[in-house]
Amino acid sequence: MGLSQKQERFVQEYLVDLNATQAAVRAGYRGSTGSRLLARPEVAAAVDRAMEERARRTEVTQDRVIRELAAIAFAKATDHTRVSEDGQVEVLPTQAWPEGQARAAASIKAGRYGVTVSNYDKLKALELLGKHLGMFDGRGSLEVEENDLLERLMEGLSEEDEVSDLE
Repeated sequence: MGLSQKQERFVQEYLVDLNATQAAVRAGYRGSTGSRLLARPEVAAAVDRAMEERARRTEVTQDRVIRELAAIAFAKATDHTRVSEDGQVEVLPTQAWPEGQARAAASIKAGRYGVTVSNYDKLKALELLGKHLGMFDGRGSLEVEENDLLERLMEGLSEEDEVSDLE
């Protein structure tokens, strides 16, 4: 059975912010209807299809987000700098930076005392990756499992580096 026009509108509105209550209101329903709409198999299937279509169109996937977080989390300042013979720290030309390092840079500024490079928040990226891997309990404490999750994450980063060479 197909969706009504109102249900179709709900599906499209849900993709905006993934907020069922607000999507229901924008589609013309009462706000409390959102969770019930998502519980309907045909609406849930339509949302899944729409999200898959959007991921294909935009090329934004969970894997791509995880790769980007990993690039930020594991970027090293030594990948974009060197110490000269006179002890001065120099920023290498951006063309010489490894791909992951370039993606981790939030800003590059020339200032009074030279060039500064600021990276995105490494700790936040590590936190998000750790949560994705289930490394933390509900209180933010590290949960150690039999598998070395950090090793798995590092392996994922090296696989990403290999993939980026093919893109």
